[in-house]
Amino acid sequence: MASISSYKSGKGEQRYRVRYRKPDHTQTDKRGFRTRREAERWLAENEVAKARGEYLDPRDSRVTVAQLADAWLANQPHLKPSSRRPIEIAWRLHVAPFWGGVSLTAIRHSDVQAWITRLSLGESTGRPLGATSVIRAHGVLASILDSAVKDRRIHSNPARGIRLPRKVPKARAYLSHQQVEALAAESGAHDLLVRFLAYTGLRWGEATALRVQDLHLLRRRVLVRSNAVNVGGVIIPGTPKS
Repeated sequence: MASISSYKSGKGEQRYRVRYRKPDHTQTDKRGFRTRREAERWLAENEVAKARGEYLDPRDSRVTVAQLADAWLANQPHLKPSSRRPIEIAWRLHVAPFWGGVSLTAIRHSDVQAWITRLSLGESTGRPLGATSVIRAHGVLASILDSAVKDRRIHSNPARGIRLPRKVPKARAYLSHQQVEALAAESGAHDLLVRFLAYTGLRWGEATALRVQDLHLLRRRVLVRSNAVNVGGVIIPGTPKS
């Protein structure tokens, strides 16, 4: 059975402690209530949460974001190396320095919004980050906290519902036939590759991964079945985007 008792704080002030049993029947307590009524209200809410299966163990909520990050990154097997690397960089440069040592219970929605604003203005990095980088950094934090919600460490994700910067489409440049030929002429031994990319629309990685068996010259077809990406200076073969 749960019980409420009073005690003296380190400053000599009267406080109240609630002793109760968790769903696994182990005993624990929560202290620091200023009034007995406040303690009774918390106890009633806690009992309802246990009955509904919504109880959260306070110890699980006190872990830091960094303590969850490694497991979250390891549980992303669907990501290709080219997609994983930007996420790891976003975590290391923008998320971990600010949120790594913060416990889940200390994260507030307004704090996340302020962090996004600082990234956008460059107050944290010394230079403003582009919308793509800010959105990626937010996505890393929000996804880690999503996993915390699913693991029943926190009730809701304070990083959701944040106002994010908008991506502004970049102006596209299209070469004329004459410009393509001029570029190819300046490319030396790579002139054929320049023409090939210009008139097929293949990505660089898709062209790099082509093999002889992918070229059907008589039918004038190219089969795009592989993609090679440069990840940290290492060329890694994989599948195309679509």
